[in-house]
Amino acid sequence: MTRTPAGRLFRTATGHDLVLTRTFRAPAADVWASLTESERTARWFGPWEGDAGPGRTIRVQMAYEEQQPWCDVRIEVCEPQRRLGVSMIDGSGSWLLEFALAETDGTTELRFAQRLTSLDGIAEVGAGWEYYLDMLVASRDGSRQPEFDEYHPAMTPYYRALAADGV
Repeated sequence: MTRTPAGRLFRTATGHDLVLTRTFRAPAADVWASLTESERTARWFGPWEGDAGPGRTIRVQMAYEEQQPWCDVRIEVCEPQRRLGVSMIDGSGSWLLEFALAETDGTTELRFAQRLTSLDGIAEVGAGWEYYLDMLVASRDGSRQPEFDEYHPAMTPYYRALAADGV
């Protein structure tokens, strides 16, 4: 199956934001649960454990990565049903991520952003988030889970061009 990349790049004072959106025919509370409840995050990213709350650190298993590693994720911002901001450090570097929800008439748009201080590796990062967000969609609507090979290296030209335009 051919996937169409949807990421956009926005310049910020400290670098760039890579932004991807997905829309769900569901209330924000239900989409929020898919982002925050361990048994639901396990379906598309991985389970987590710990005492969640702003300023606290939880452990998340990246269940769809090789060796299924666990990593520490600090909850920076938590505004239920509206906004979740987290930071994490793993073998690939430091990640600053934000999920923002906006509901209109029972339909919720999820706006995902990763703050980037460099555009190095954006092809892998962009394809990775496209994959994970489509995994989220599949976990919610019961469709077939995508394969990562549908995203990378197929999306590499798109994300390289995006980075070239964003410089």
